[in-house]
Amino acid sequence: MPDVYIPEALIARHFLRDNETTVVSSNERKLLQLIWRNPSISRSEITGHTDLTQQSVHRILDQLADRNIILLGAAKPGLGRGQPSPMLRLNGSHAYACGISVNTDIIGICITDLAGGILGEREVALRELTMHQALQLVKQQVTELQRQNDLAEEDLFGIGFAIAGYHVDGTRHNAPLPLHEWSMIELGPIITDLFDRPAWVINGGKSGAIAESMFGVGRFIRHFAYLSFNYGFGGGVIIDGDLLQGGNGNAGEFSGLYDEVETDRRPALQHLIDRVSSNGVNVPSIHYMRRHFDRNWPGVSDWVEDVTPAYIRLVNAIRATLDPQAIVFGGQIPPSLASMLIERTKIFDRPRYGVHRGGPKLIVSEIASDAAAMGAAILPFRRMFY
Repeated sequence: MPDVYIPEALIARHFLRDNETTVVSSNERKLLQLIWRNPSISRSEITGHTDLTQQSVHRILDQLADRNIILLGAAKPGLGRGQPSPMLRLNGSHAYACGISVNTDIIGICITDLAGGILGEREVALRELTMHQALQLVKQQVTELQRQNDLAEEDLFGIGFAIAGYHVDGTRHNAPLPLHEWSMIELGPIITDLFDRPAWVINGGKSGAIAESMFGVGRFIRHFAYLSFNYGFGGGVIIDGDLLQGGNGNAGEFSGLYDEVETDRRPALQHLIDRVSSNGVNVPSIHYMRRHFDRNWPGVSDWVEDVTPAYIRLVNAIRATLDPQAIVFGGQIPPSLASMLIERTKIFDRPRYGVHRGGPKLIVSEIASDAAAMGAAILPFRRMFY
């Protein structure tokens, strides 16, 4: 039986706690999560958000500061009498991670530091490239981003790798036909061999949901469903700020709602490209469509009308089963196209005694770049730090 790929076992020693195999303890993780969610929180304020004593909080924070994971800043004004309490923030220079997102037509690349700062983004066109050729180009782009940002190789913590397709087992995913070479193989070891760093592999829809939870509406909303409109159609679910994995690692694979007939009428952007192309509009890729989309292209309104029944049933299924505060329209969908779907939404609501049941807000994601690449970049830190 082949060895199971475990990225945590490959983390460089200098990132680990002394004489341990973990990066941070459970209590350290809790405090780092608080600092992420509450920029400029002071040391004295943190105690009120935990069940730890003030002495324990100060000791843990001092240890994190000694390891350069956090920085103690200037005293926070306006906290009343007593000794001023320093403001806390994550130390971006402690480590950085690289996110790679493989879509059917393009690979997105994003480098993020520990504090969530986006250090650089790149793209690699995937058309007519083998997997090996594409990954070599990705490696070149990452090397160039490292050079431009004067990033030390030893500070690279790990790689987050997102791919379109549902999870099978280990680091294997079953991707759409254009990515057949990437399907049903252990991707983790391949990425580790390329970068000599641990690689955390995830579905692209889930990665987009992570980006939304860290950089988008998740800063204000703790429970939401993320719809990822790409070549296919999937997504992810965030519950109380955490990604819902599900029993088989495929929670949020919303295309599973449809049978063989309905699947052609789900809101997958491959079908929209086919529709507008048959009406004489040259749209070479989904990436091109996102950048140049015109809701007045011939075929767009017809496609929206065709997918509306399946879309409406999905929205109501999400509302009934997950009860999220919001449904976010993300992935590679053009914002104006997302608005067209939202305009046609009908909620199956039967008021009782004149009282309606609450429903989710429908929100177009404001992440303008590759959300899956951003989510992949922050994934190693989410798994190991906060």
